[in-house]
Amino acid sequence: MKVVHIVEALEGGVYTYFKDLSAFFGDEKNSKSIETTIIYSSNRNGVSVQKVNAEFSNGVKLINLNMLREISLFQDYKAVLELRLELKKINPDIIHLHSSKAGVLGRIAAFLLFKKVKIFYTPHGYAFLRTDISKTTKKLYYAIEKSFQWFFGGTIIACGDTEFEIAKKIGPAKLIRNGVNISDIYQHFIPQHNTKLTIGILGRITAARNPQLFNEIALRFPQFNFIWIGDGELNHLITAPNVTITGWILDKRVVFEKLNSIDIYLQTSLWEGLPIAVLEAMVLEKPVIATNIIGNKDIVVPNKTGFLFNKIDELENYFEVLNTFETRVKFGKSALKRCYDFFDENENFKKLAALYQEQFFAEANSLKK
Repeated sequence: MKVVHIVEALEGGVYTYFKDLSAFFGDEKNSKSIETTIIYSSNRNGVSVQKVNAEFSNGVKLINLNMLREISLFQDYKAVLELRLELKKINPDIIHLHSSKAGVLGRIAAFLLFKKVKIFYTPHGYAFLRTDISKTTKKLYYAIEKSFQWFFGGTIIACGDTEFEIAKKIGPAKLIRNGVNISDIYQHFIPQHNTKLTIGILGRITAARNPQLFNEIALRFPQFNFIWIGDGELNHLITAPNVTITGWILDKRVVFEKLNSIDIYLQTSLWEGLPIAVLEAMVLEKPVIATNIIGNKDIVVPNKTGFLFNKIDELENYFEVLNTFETRVKFGKSALKRCYDFFDENENFKKLAALYQEQFFAEANSLKK
């Protein structure tokens, strides 16, 4: 069976997801039954052909193809033709599209093959849920999702529970949650107790992560230390004197060591799919305080693994609760257990592989009839 994954938004959590996906499906055992190709774009920040070739499994085939995040009629038309050409060469049984732009370009390219191919689509956070765009643009994005689903068909594979509920209103949908490599991450765990409470976040400093809110929280609580593990184009918005920005760290082991060094993980996102960084923090037994939005609320269990908040005023009580080491340990162990229960990537990738197999053999049986 041949499966092709197409992704344009290869950065941040999606990059981690694909690196781990390549390791799973590129494994010698899995690659015997499922031949995997990843068609990606290296246009996103921090992504290069050299980086992908070095970090992705050599058990999968990698194809770099120029796709842009922004709408560009000429470039999008060119990308569709190039995608169609690559798909024609591969002759896949299943095409799995990831994120909005690939969902559009990939469906058109698959349609132009003029043959029946099973289509799966994972939004990784619907574009119409973004809060940095106008209501008109949101309506346009929703109309695109709805109309493309109606015209081209396929099955939506949601990465989180709330995304699943939304997806069911758009078309046929299944739930296979994002996950992380628990054993790989947990080896970096060492019980942590800083003299001064240290609160951190991991990721690119972009509008989606809401650095303004992170900075405002740091200013509101000068008695605590704050750390942003990463960097980004909006780093100038972080001005609070008690915030440290680490800059880019290329070694993932060092990233996990930095993440392990904090006491509380703070996710200030404006929108999410299902955030990988939050899961990584939970594996390292960090209680999580996160904005009450889709994605975050699918992971954090209030009063058990952390807290969800709508306003900064709520944080004073949450920080007070988590200011004691014993409470953080209790919440942290619950967070790790929740990852084992729902967000183990090996188990979730097995579910994805089983779905591919199920659909492949169902299609083969229908053709025999």
